[in-house]
Amino acid sequence: MPFSSFRPAVRRCCLAAGLSLGLAAAAAAATDPVQQHNSSAVWFENWTGLSNATLVVVAPNGKITEIYAASGTPVFELDRAEAQDGVYRYELRAATEEREAIINPSDDGRGEAQRDSTAVPFYATGHFVVERGAIITPKDEQEGSSDG
Repeated sequence: MPFSSFRPAVRRCCLAAGLSLGLAAAAAAATDPVQQHNSSAVWFENWTGLSNATLVVVAPNGKITEIYAASGTPVFELDRAEAQDGVYRYELRAATEEREAIINPSDDGRGEAQRDSTAVPFYATGHFVVERGAIITPKDEQEGSSDG
């Protein structure tokens, strides 16, 4: 059979594979939290399916702030009296609703409470900028800005 007769089938397979990967990426992106802020707080939207979240924020001077939220988004509130201008970096960890098998379970004495699966973790890092005691959107990150 000549190669040319395989081309439509190969194209359909490639298209199907590409669509599957695209839909999977879109589905993953749809569930990832999106950083939001105002002048004094940072939080995350699109928080569906996440729990037991810890947000660790490191200020420019090295001060570490840890915020825990059993449900809902953790919110970092800037203390304007102690705020330092500069880049604040964060690490966000949470449990998803998805479960994965525990490969090497241990007998840790939990009895009936012991599980054979655990929540798949969510992990993200990012940053925000404080200028003159307020959280800002840097000019190079603003959408639709024009310099004339």
